[in-house]
Amino acid sequence: MLSKVRSSVLISTMMVSVGVSAQDYLPILQYHHVSKTTPASTSLTPAQFTEQMDYLKTAGFQVVDLKDALEKLKNHQSLPDKAVAITFDDSYRDIYLGGFPILKERGFPFTVFLNTKPIGRNHHFLTWEDIKEMEKSGGVFANHTISHPYMLRKAEDETYDQWLARMSHEVDTVETVLNKQLGHSPKLFAYPYGESDGTIRAMMKEKGIMAFGQQSGVVSADSDFEDLPRFPASGRFAKLSTLKVKLASKPMPLINEESGGDFATDNPVSIRLTFKAGKYRLKDLACYVSGQGKASLNWIKKNEVVVTAPSAFGVGRGRINCTMPDDSAKHYYWYSNVWIRPGADQGYVVEKVGKS
Repeated sequence: MLSKVRSSVLISTMMVSVGVSAQDYLPILQYHHVSKTTPASTSLTPAQFTEQMDYLKTAGFQVVDLKDALEKLKNHQSLPDKAVAITFDDSYRDIYLGGFPILKERGFPFTVFLNTKPIGRNHHFLTWEDIKEMEKSGGVFANHTISHPYMLRKAEDETYDQWLARMSHEVDTVETVLNKQLGHSPKLFAYPYGESDGTIRAMMKEKGIMAFGQQSGVVSADSDFEDLPRFPASGRFAKLSTLKVKLASKPMPLINEESGGDFATDNPVSIRLTFKAGKYRLKDLACYVSGQGKASLNWIKKNEVVVTAPSAFGVGRGRINCTMPDDSAKHYYWYSNVWIRPGADQGYVVEKVGKS
């Protein structure tokens, strides 16, 4: 397994200013259901969604088009001050019934990542008529595969090449469907269950598609545009107090991260973080491991730390989240990394390409 290493781009050009004040990063909110009757872990009620959207409006946040904002960041251009983007995953009809009226009333653009197989199948899922109506009022529709598979799992008796061809088909078919039904595609993608590896990310890059995982954090020009972060804002994250912290977050000022790959083993995971030159409150860095509590911090150099989990992850996905207050103490730098601990019978592929 190759090490997963990301070195940030050193920006030597001046940022292009938008208006008097601007920001060079973007928090992106992730939703699934807007409903009282859907699974609580991935839902918020219309009342909760209204509360969140009203806060964005009254607090002066600028809800921006996701694709346009990502292109600007990628090209080292600034966004409006307090820019934020709104996204949904999956093709659930309650996005149209519960979420869309609230967004339309406030004039907020939004992006929905569609898995196309269930569209129009029954009353629980969106129809193309719903989608086309939403598109007229700021909705953008992007790729979430045909069938929402675990993208890193091979089928029984499937070769590595057959698996990769199947995953490419899952992506390409939805691009074709979007172009056929809507006349265009934003070439944005959300990995089902947030799972990808170096091979899948390289495939996305080759196809010219920007893609999202399920790690939390803020997008900047330094981000891996084939593995972008978002903040979940449903379920246990639906409280307005939680949302306010995330909206005030900044990208962790890193020049390098090294995690040893996308897959965890029977040893505790660790990640080496190297910070950019500058005055930061490094002594206030805190890292937490999902289901385990605080991670240990071993400072190798003044600006370099190894973060280690207390114990090995169980089967499934695990993560480390790190935060650090900025000098004003009004914002937190935020970083997250996800690992997959494969089960013996789950058919996960062997990673062949490290994270770029």
